[in-house]
Amino acid sequence: MGDHVEFVIGGRAIPPGKTVRLELPMPSLYNDSEVNMPVQIIRGRKPGPTLFVSAAVHGDELNGIEIIRRLVNSKSLKVKSGTLLLVPMVNVYGVLNKSRYTPDRRDLNRSFPGSKKGALASRIAEKFLTEIVEKCDYGIDLHTGAVHRSNLPQIRADLSCKETLALAEAFNVPVMLNANLRDNSLRESAVNEGLKILLYEAGEALRMDELSIRAGLRGVLNVLSYLGVISRKYRPPKTKPFIANKSAWVRANGSGIVRNVKSLGDKVEKGDVLAEIGDVFGQDVVRINADRSGVVIGQQNIPLTLEGDAMFHIAFFSDDEKDVVENIEAMQENLLPEEPLIN
Repeated sequence: MGDHVEFVIGGRAIPPGKTVRLELPMPSLYNDSEVNMPVQIIRGRKPGPTLFVSAAVHGDELNGIEIIRRLVNSKSLKVKSGTLLLVPMVNVYGVLNKSRYTPDRRDLNRSFPGSKKGALASRIAEKFLTEIVEKCDYGIDLHTGAVHRSNLPQIRADLSCKETLALAEAFNVPVMLNANLRDNSLRESAVNEGLKILLYEAGEALRMDELSIRAGLRGVLNVLSYLGVISRKYRPPKTKPFIANKSAWVRANGSGIVRNVKSLGDKVEKGDVLAEIGDVFGQDVVRINADRSGVVIGQQNIPLTLEGDAMFHIAFFSDDEKDVVENIEAMQENLLPEEPLIN
């Protein structure tokens, strides 16, 4: 963004062709221990776009950290043009505490654009926005499902924007959600700054999921290749992802112990049994049914539920759901063979 020669972050000027790892100071802990946000900056020798890849905005979402770790060590990460900013732990406090939230019990992803004089979460948001986001043209924010809740690898973005849609298609996971902007989210603030941004959702909090990690790593490299940031030649995906314009959670209609019938990636028809809920003796069973056809893109994993709990997240497609499922199965087969990891 701007003059290719001049790029300053954390008060440090970084010339083209250099790779620098630095720590952005954050507010200290109660015992005055320093806390820093780790950032790696990789600059190509040629002018080009500036892009950030961030993880752990929610501190218990670990897949994104591993995606960036593998990205840094990938043989394909040869930045030829533009600037790449890698931030594996945005919410360092949350990672230290294995918590989604900041120590002041706020959701960092509802604290943007933040303030230098606000609460802790607001100060972190302001620092990340001014030091990272405002310097970029594009962004990829890596997330997972919540605790005890898994998400199928999926991209969420404003797909009504042609440029954003092209980025989402380049990322190349089978499912894309045309998602509205959430108030005070990182994605909203990034869009307000003029960025094109993707949100990648995959896996479960506090767990490493190999499929989610490999799909995310491949997706980030695909976008970098598409934008011409890295030397690897861009190859358009053989099949286009499917867009879901709507999705909804199916909630438990009783309390008890759960036996799932459907799982992530399954196609369901209206009326299909998604799960059965019974008492401690396996009796008084009630069934959770799909209220319309679609594909399961998220589900609760813990086999205990209370009436009203969100159980299955189902996306609705205008396309044939059979084709969506075939693409999901192809992704699983391609990314989880007995082969070396993607480079």
